[in-house]
Amino acid sequence: MAAPFAIKETHFQFAGQTGFYRGKVRDVYYFGDTMAMVATDRISAFDVILPKAIPDKGRVLNQIAAINLHATKSIVPNWVLSTPDPNVTVGRKCDPFRVEMVVRGYLAGHAAREYKAGKRQICGVPLPDGLHENDPLPTPIITPTTKAAVGHDEDISREEILRRGIVSEAHYTQLENYALALFKKGTEMAAARGLILVDTKYEFGLHQGTVYLIDEVHTPDSSRYFYADGYPERQQRGEPQKQLSKEFVRQWLIENGFQGKEGQRVPEMTAEIVAGISSRYQELYEQVTGKKLDAINYDHILERIQESIVKSL
Repeated sequence: MAAPFAIKETHFQFAGQTGFYRGKVRDVYYFGDTMAMVATDRISAFDVILPKAIPDKGRVLNQIAAINLHATKSIVPNWVLSTPDPNVTVGRKCDPFRVEMVVRGYLAGHAAREYKAGKRQICGVPLPDGLHENDPLPTPIITPTTKAAVGHDEDISREEILRRGIVSEAHYTQLENYALALFKKGTEMAAARGLILVDTKYEFGLHQGTVYLIDEVHTPDSSRYFYADGYPERQQRGEPQKQLSKEFVRQWLIENGFQGKEGQRVPEMTAEIVAGISSRYQELYEQVTGKKLDAINYDHILERIQESIVKSL
């Protein structure tokens, strides 16, 4: 079997193609009201695309997303029509709402950094005094961010979203209800795998007047998980929690002086670093799904992806 091949970009041209968009980690091909999303192996952190792609990352996330989208479709309709390839999802082209619904059940990550800096309100949501990093919040909260086309997403409050007319109040209330219901389902699914769903983000869009869940859901790239085993003991001792998320990539970058700020440079991604990240993504897949990641032939991976899209349309 050939050595792992990382998909950095695709450059397909399809009959009937009406558009193309390259996001941070996905290449999207449009066909009128339908779109084919290729999950590449690009990796981003702090809203910056890192210089090297990670073998298997795309198929890991695409397959986890497919499982979770199927498991939550009774809560909210989603954009997916088919998953014809491990790296491809075909679905409805939706007009995205310009906010991401970030749901937090624990004080972790960005929220913990803000709290440590003395803030007791995030996105207009008050937080009680006396919390420690990784403590559970009294109840899950929604801390939305604006969806930036370029650069960093920004925290924003519900009141500001409505005041600026970014989303109508009727739609925003619907998004809140969907987000909290999805978080509840995600929490239950995580618990069944010995995990704690700490925080996650949801994106929604409109298609022919209906609100759909779009993008990925409950993947380790869009979510933070803790291992449930040992959580109370680690918390009591004030130790870092054992995480299952992309946080290990962020920590490596922070330790090497990079947080996406102006003037900072991404540290060198050696072959060992790339292989290590790839191995962690395979581990993430196995922990979240309870299955081993299938071995694949890397020889003609781009041809396979292209053919799967042609057959699905």
